[in-house]
Amino acid sequence: MSISITIDGKEIQTEEGETLINVAADNGVYIPSLCYMRGKPCLGTCRVCSVKVNGNVMASCTVPVADGMEVAVADPEVADMRKALVEINFSEGNHNCPSCEKSGRCELQAVGYEVEMMVSRFPYRFPVRTREHASEHIFLERDRCIFCQRCVEFIRDKATGQKIFTISERGTGAQIDIDEELANKMTPEQVTEAAEMCPVGCIIEKGLGYNDAMGKRKFDVKSLRQRTLEGEEV
Repeated sequence: MSISITIDGKEIQTEEGETLINVAADNGVYIPSLCYMRGKPCLGTCRVCSVKVNGNVMASCTVPVADGMEVAVADPEVADMRKALVEINFSEGNHNCPSCEKSGRCELQAVGYEVEMMVSRFPYRFPVRTREHASEHIFLERDRCIFCQRCVEFIRDKATGQKIFTISERGTGAQIDIDEELANKMTPEQVTEAAEMCPVGCIIEKGLGYNDAMGKRKFDVKSLRQRTLEGEEV
């Protein structure tokens, strides 16, 4: 059913039940996200896509649009909230962009640019997390993990459907884990998919550092904002 909603004062015609973050992108309104992937179920873990819906702050990837809905994306309060969430991700991990294999292809880095982050307002924790390199095909750089849970939910063993990646512990002790036996059964295509799906440089394909060490960086050609609005995969 066709409905009408308002985003930052602009009236938009769309279909009832569509996901707000998609409706916004389709109508030229960029909303950043680090866990949501178009075409896949919503995770709602990063909250970086937060906007105001009828005056209430909500993660736009979790919101189905309804007739008469009023959405504020550019509201200064919620914009600063999104920026703070991005800054938290930087302060809670170790993200040394110049030396990272994912630099230029990292969604956290790109979103940091989009929200105009210069430095985190929060104290940097500099966590020490043990790297995992036991599996034959994948290296886990746990310091960079932002716990988006994309790999946990979307990368499964093809034969059994079991999760290959999991998150253990809670709070400051939380870490991403990998089932070594299942990981060793992954096809080359699955390994590449997992590495590319990771929004940061946590999941690294062994034997492959920089895809094109001297070439153009992915987000130098087009910004994350441009890719999102044009419906491209990031």
